[in-house]
Amino acid sequence: MGGWRGGAGMKALSVRQPWAFSILFGGKEIENRNWSTRYRGPLALHAAKGMTNDEFDAWQLFLSVQGLRGDWLTSKTMADLQRGGVVGMVDLVDCVNAHPSRWFQGPYGFVLANPRPVAFIPCAGKLGFFDLPAHVAQLVELDLTM
Repeated sequence: MGGWRGGAGMKALSVRQPWAFSILFGGKEIENRNWSTRYRGPLALHAAKGMTNDEFDAWQLFLSVQGLRGDWLTSKTMADLQRGGVVGMVDLVDCVNAHPSRWFQGPYGFVLANPRPVAFIPCAGKLGFFDLPAHVAQLVELDLTM
């Protein structure tokens, strides 16, 4: 997969919860951003440290309005959603400015595929794409091979 074998240079993107959870378990195939990218390839999904009650409530309202209900949603509380570390891997396959997905809000959407959860690995996040520390990237790789 991509140029990150050996734990070097693994790209990551921080996404606030509960949206990171939705990417891994809820079929959210679009990550909305206000900037575009030419990057395509594997991407570690970092769950940002912050999440407010209002954000969690807005997520539940969005899912309800969109008809996205199910056990994957109703069983989760704010406390269930891990934050401040890597929670999975995805493949970034495109960046679009329009998409038929109900998840697309724009102005840009990163089209994601092949979500793969990993055991939570604490680490600091950053804005935009960032390289994971080598020891974190190695733990992600190890988890994906198990």
